[in-house]
Amino acid sequence: MDFNMKKLASDAGIFFTRAVQFTEEKFGQAEKTELDAHFENLLARADSTKNWTERILRQAEVLLQPNPSARVEEFLYEKLDRKVPSRVTNGELLAQYMAEAAGELGPTTPYGKTLIKVSEAEKRLGAAERDFIHTASISFLTPLRNFLEGDWKTIAKERRLLQNRRLDLDACKARLKKAKAAEAKATTVPDFQETRPRNYILSASASALWNDEVDKAEQELRVAQTEFDRQAEVTRLLLEGISSTHVNHLRCLHEFVKSQTTYYAQCYRHMLDLQKQLGRFPGTFVGTPEPASPPRSGTSPATAATMPTAPAVASLAPAGETPLCLEEVAPPASGTRKARVLYDYEAADSSELALLADELITVYSLPGMDPDWLMGERGNKKGKVPVTYLELLS
Repeated sequence: MDFNMKKLASDAGIFFTRAVQFTEEKFGQAEKTELDAHFENLLARADSTKNWTERILRQAEVLLQPNPSARVEEFLYEKLDRKVPSRVTNGELLAQYMAEAAGELGPTTPYGKTLIKVSEAEKRLGAAERDFIHTASISFLTPLRNFLEGDWKTIAKERRLLQNRRLDLDACKARLKKAKAAEAKATTVPDFQETRPRNYILSASASALWNDEVDKAEQELRVAQTEFDRQAEVTRLLLEGISSTHVNHLRCLHEFVKSQTTYYAQCYRHMLDLQKQLGRFPGTFVGTPEPASPPRSGTSPATAATMPTAPAVASLAPAGETPLCLEEVAPPASGTRKARVLYDYEAADSSELALLADELITVYSLPGMDPDWLMGERGNKKGKVPVTYLELLS
């Protein structure tokens, strides 16, 4: 008990000394040991890394989980070291509603059949979103969170310890300065003829006491300087480790971009397949879709509207007459145009022409042809191509 009280009293004395030194520094009444410029730059770099990592982490969490209540719930489960329950994504929930609607409104009707097809696509989109969230959380969010909760806490702890060591060092410097000033004043020997002998003896005794005080203050200063230098070196090594943190976060950022690219590519493929299915679905109304991307500079928005087409008539072949093959279909004498392909397109069957982005093909319309499709020709290959994948040039 006696030992604990002594330690408590010692800690209280150290805390009081640091508080006095800190207060005097704030009011400009005490000198402060300044760190070198390189060390200050390391501190500023570490603070910037911490602040921007927090912002990026919070916004990435919002991107992956826009629902704030769900984010709070996941945070509580993580703090309690419990597994986060599986949650249905918005796409999967929409797919469920569409499937139920199709069952009630009639799965054999055109609307019901289309609902079923769209619900299947939305379900695949929801599954892709779930995989993306899981991958991004592991490869991107977790490393950033580990830095803030692990490495940064260690750096902050060592910085606080360095601050305390600096306050102790400056307090020792101030104590030594005061002791030397008092010693110099005490060593001024009074004139024996004008001063009583008793005062002369007291002055000599005070000089000896202050000399001892100066020796003690110098010893404390050497110890404080050694501890400060050691702590500064430890803190500097941790701050220089921020460069390794940047390299690790860079690797995580590449993983995040990769997972996001995979996710959007999956979504694009699923919707492309759905669009093809709806376009070939019997009895399904397919409106004229808007272009998937705005036209490039120099291209008029009304380019597609100026495409010359032949009058739409019923293309019913006479009984007993076999339809012509695509190779036998000749382009009209006028009305052919050049078109640039905007996106890759995989042909669904032999009647369609596979496309590659940025290639140039010749297109034209045939009587009775669906206005959403054109005939495309590249070399000796012909086939139908969707209008939304083209940018008409001339």
